[in-house]
Amino acid sequence: MWEVLETAGYVAEKSRQVHIGKEELVAFSRKMIRSGIKVPAWDNRYHFFDGGENTVAYLLLLDTLNFCFWPKLGQPRWEIQLESEKISGYYALATALQKPLESGIAITDAHFLAELSLGEMKRLLGGTGKLQLLKERLKGLNELGRVLLRDYSGKAHRLVEAAERSAVKLSQLLAQNLLSFQDIAAYNGQRVFFYKRAQLFAADLYGAFNGTRWGNFSDMHELTAFADYKLPQVLRHLGILHYEKALAQKLDQYVHLDAGSPEEVEIRANTIWAVELIRQELNKAESKLNAFEIDWILWNLGQKEAYKVKPYHRTETIFY
Repeated sequence: MWEVLETAGYVAEKSRQVHIGKEELVAFSRKMIRSGIKVPAWDNRYHFFDGGENTVAYLLLLDTLNFCFWPKLGQPRWEIQLESEKISGYYALATALQKPLESGIAITDAHFLAELSLGEMKRLLGGTGKLQLLKERLKGLNELGRVLLRDYSGKAHRLVEAAERSAVKLSQLLAQNLLSFQDIAAYNGQRVFFYKRAQLFAADLYGAFNGTRWGNFSDMHELTAFADYKLPQVLRHLGILHYEKALAQKLDQYVHLDAGSPEEVEIRANTIWAVELIRQELNKAESKLNAFEIDWILWNLGQKEAYKVKPYHRTETIFY
């Protein structure tokens, strides 16, 4: 998406608190090439998949709620029990939404979403511990239900089909029609576009359907990285993102960054731009990967303990 990439590049050029280490970036890119690049496969264990319209609706529901999984200091992390394993974060959400679907509860029905109450949502998600921003999550689900009923006959797959096999158009449709997907900030008086969850929905469709049916898009190469809090944590560990001392101390002491603050915008924009530079380095060596595929690789690295030594930045936001 040109507006995301262009504004990320602008912020990266003007950044005062966050900088990209070019040498480290090149070294990491070369290491990827030497190691043999493997894009992580879609994980069917944690995701609902029936091969049809219900999967599309499930993924849209999932990405409407896909943000802010970290607990506040002193609060227990939200977790879900899956067989003998306790899981948290994104995979916990994917699993929690899978359970009612498999039990026959119509959580993907637009009427159900539009009228869903806070108590019902809490019961559906279940789990133990504390999940942040529950009222904001409910607001997003209610809005999703209303918009699907108003514009797409209540069907998520109609929204996807309206994008005409364009991942970019699908992302734009979400951002234009749903307030909860309007992931836009300001920096030096300029608008900066991120569209993290909107782009992620297109990528999730691509992954779940293996590039076929509702995941068959002609322009996946135009998606950018999905600016969240896990990717910059990984990039910092790799030495690709450098933080000025004052910012580094804030993050290491778990000081929250305000959504839309210059520091937060710089972290997210430099994350997108760093992934684009990695993509360009790989392309020079004829190792052609799309930005979203590099994102998947980095995100999966972020699930390993070695990459969690330094804390991720903490921002209370519905966008990631």
